[in-house]
Amino acid sequence: MPRKQIAAIAAASLAALTACSSSGGAAQGKGNASLVRTDAARATVGQGDLSAASASVNAFGIDVFHSVADGEGNVMISPTSLAGVLTMLLPGAKGQTEAQMAKTMHTTMSADQFANALGALDSATVQRELTDKAELQQYDTVWTQQGYAIQPSYLQALASAFDAGIRETDFTDPDAARQTINKTVEDQTNGLIKDLFGPGSMSADTRLALTDALYLKAKWADTFKKSETADRPFTLVNGTTANVSMMSNETSYAYAQGSGWQYAELPYEQNHLAMGILLPAAGSFDSFRKSLTADELTAMTGAAAPAPVDLQLPKFSFDTSRELGSALKSLGMTSVFDPNAADLSGIPAKAEPLHVGVVVQKTHVAVDEDGTTAAAASGVTVVAGAAAAPVQTTEMHVDRPFLFLIRDTVTGQILFFGQVADPRG
Repeated sequence: MPRKQIAAIAAASLAALTACSSSGGAAQGKGNASLVRTDAARATVGQGDLSAASASVNAFGIDVFHSVADGEGNVMISPTSLAGVLTMLLPGAKGQTEAQMAKTMHTTMSADQFANALGALDSATVQRELTDKAELQQYDTVWTQQGYAIQPSYLQALASAFDAGIRETDFTDPDAARQTINKTVEDQTNGLIKDLFGPGSMSADTRLALTDALYLKAKWADTFKKSETADRPFTLVNGTTANVSMMSNETSYAYAQGSGWQYAELPYEQNHLAMGILLPAAGSFDSFRKSLTADELTAMTGAAAPAPVDLQLPKFSFDTSRELGSALKSLGMTSVFDPNAADLSGIPAKAEPLHVGVVVQKTHVAVDEDGTTAAAASGVTVVAGAAAAPVQTTEMHVDRPFLFLIRDTVTGQILFFGQVADPRG
């Protein structure tokens, strides 16, 4: 199937899309029902590569967060989703383009090795939640122009790393193709991510579109009592206060603290996923978030140990939407966007200059007394020709701007990372 295994099985309609072609050519079908792929077993990946891929995704995610976050607004990105969609492109990149992409994503592995590692890492995360009967879904999908010939080596990389093929559509009717892709992403995120690709983001020169859709719905292992929720003051970045709906719970959490920060980790049921809350000292939010590194965050989460905590946490819910091309360029991934420098020659069977047109991501998060619902979708367009014109009770009252993350507690991989400057949205 052109997706990862999913924790909430709702794929019967997708399974009917097409039979796979063992030769790597287009399977028979009409319109969007056609799938191009090769039959290949999922790659076997060692623990060392899995750990390295997790560290790479986290470091990349923190870099992207720093590139898009300011001190005022609510922000959430999905390092896992963005890394996933870019890593599907990576095996088709060559030369300087491949080197810049790998460096930006903090990996020294070969393109195929990193793709195999990330695909296996994500699949393992979803499998754990399947066992836990949680709702975690992740889909990787690649779309191409009908009849556009793809190199067998690229099809092999997609199959072995992501168990994916390529769906065909008709970009000569770009708006119809865009709506088809957007509707697929909307369905994959249970309706939470709509219109991933905006009007004008595709044209008749679009050759491929790649998407990664991630959906999570999880209950706290220890839910908050709604009777304990009350309006309490929350200090905003500018120093003013606003009343917000604040949840309360006094129980044992994994907890750590250091100079100028507190960290508490709220597990979801079965304890394979958790939300971490990182609270900077009063008045230091902006300087703290700007200086935070992936290594420091790893050390903070690693230091957390069970302790009784009197936790107050605001309910919050918000959506984000952003174009990430400028952020990626600022991190050194410039060649792939440049029609005169991009080398994606590992994708087309017949030589044609290709470059990335847009990179977009939309996210949604909602946190309440029962748990968390979160979704993200990332998209990339690949274009031919010219470029288109994230034992003492310790008191932790989260009454000021804070950072949050949702991570796999087994591998440490961060699925979502963000900041809440104003819980009111």
